[in-house]
Amino acid sequence: MTAASVATAAYIVAALLFILSLAGLSRHDTARRGVVYGMIGMALALAATIWLTVTASWGGPQAALGLTLLVVAMLVGAAIGLWRARRVEMTGMPQLIALLHSFVGLAAVLVGWNGALYDTGLEGALADIHHAEVFIGVFIGGVTFTGSIVAFLKLSARMSSKPLMLPGKNALNLGAVIVFLALTVWYVITPDLWLLIVVTALALALGWHLVASIGGGDMPVVVSMLNSYSGWAAAAAGFLLNNDLLIVTGALVGSSGAYLSYIMCRAMNRSFISVIAGGFGIEAPRKDDEETGEHREVDAETAAEMLAAADSVVITPGYGMAVAQAQYPVAELAARLRERGVNVRFGIHPVAGRLPGHMNVLLAEAKVPYDIVLEMDEINDDMPDTSVVLVIGANDTVNPAAAEDPGSPIAGMPVLKVWEAENVIVFKRSMASGYAGVQNPLFFRDNAQMLFGDAKERVEDILKAL
Repeated sequence: MTAASVATAAYIVAALLFILSLAGLSRHDTARRGVVYGMIGMALALAATIWLTVTASWGGPQAALGLTLLVVAMLVGAAIGLWRARRVEMTGMPQLIALLHSFVGLAAVLVGWNGALYDTGLEGALADIHHAEVFIGVFIGGVTFTGSIVAFLKLSARMSSKPLMLPGKNALNLGAVIVFLALTVWYVITPDLWLLIVVTALALALGWHLVASIGGGDMPVVVSMLNSYSGWAAAAAGFLLNNDLLIVTGALVGSSGAYLSYIMCRAMNRSFISVIAGGFGIEAPRKDDEETGEHREVDAETAAEMLAAADSVVITPGYGMAVAQAQYPVAELAARLRERGVNVRFGIHPVAGRLPGHMNVLLAEAKVPYDIVLEMDEINDDMPDTSVVLVIGANDTVNPAAAEDPGSPIAGMPVLKVWEAENVIVFKRSMASGYAGVQNPLFFRDNAQMLFGDAKERVEDILKAL
């Protein structure tokens, strides 16, 4: 059996493990198993690649150099990955993932350039296909690279979350795509190097403008969208490298990311095109237009009394809970209330936080039982029968303007209807609007009370009062 056939068999097993990993990650109780499948699959893929390189290195010094570079790259990558994974906080996970997507995009660009500079010896239709692969791979990789960098800058607050509003921005995006298609045909006919330089610059500029034009409220969709782009970039690199596993893995990531983007858009009642064209916050109200009213404040002791007397409690977390690292006292509060016979459940909006599944991961980290963590569609019908809703760090996902104000920038977005409960306690640091820049009339409802301060400290105060 040749080294190539052994590697191919290993790649098939790795691809199956990646599929099992995705299936496992679709459920809370199998997520850990899914991660293990993915780790084993990646280890197997790396081992097969090393095996191919080792067997090739017996043929001469050039292959030995390739093996050395491979080992060095793996060690450097592993060191950086371990360092970042150990240091990153849960609030920094969205921007870390966006940054990792940029690496995939950059790799696709480099592989594409390598494919263009390396003489494959292909002729006729095969050469034309190769040139198209190079051009498309560089374009997708370039868009992914700069788009992911901008997403990282926005999510880490190094760049304003407001959308960039250049004149005719949609025309610019559409024009860039048309130019890319024309250049692709040109490059296939005449594969001049200057065309590759032009499309690289075009892709980098389009990726930057595409994500910079998207508002902060759409960032969960942007992350999943970039996830899809990185998958297709990897698949394009797989075609250039003639690597079946890279093609399969890239297709898995690309298709799953695209479907996740669709789910996120449906959760916000928006089309994918509308997200690309702009983002929530474009029509964000000016200060003199913001809804105002009188809000009522509550202290921790009164909140504890309300919770102790409640029959049912729903907790709706958001990004503020992640920032305050309040998931642990929140989990303890839920456990204490359940011991008292209170029916406690968590209501999770599909785009809560700045990453799909962000809140689910936080609650799982705090050992909250899976069976009391419910999605928006599962919990919304129970809101009218709920005694108390705790809104911890959420804002746009519990905004009644989405359901009641046709002129709101988030009009039509499905939200958690917390205002239908008997009482609502909102944990916030201030009365400021949310990440999408939209004021929330929930704060001024008669059945809503504000508990100001750090969410973790306020929950701990409630625990003490209980």
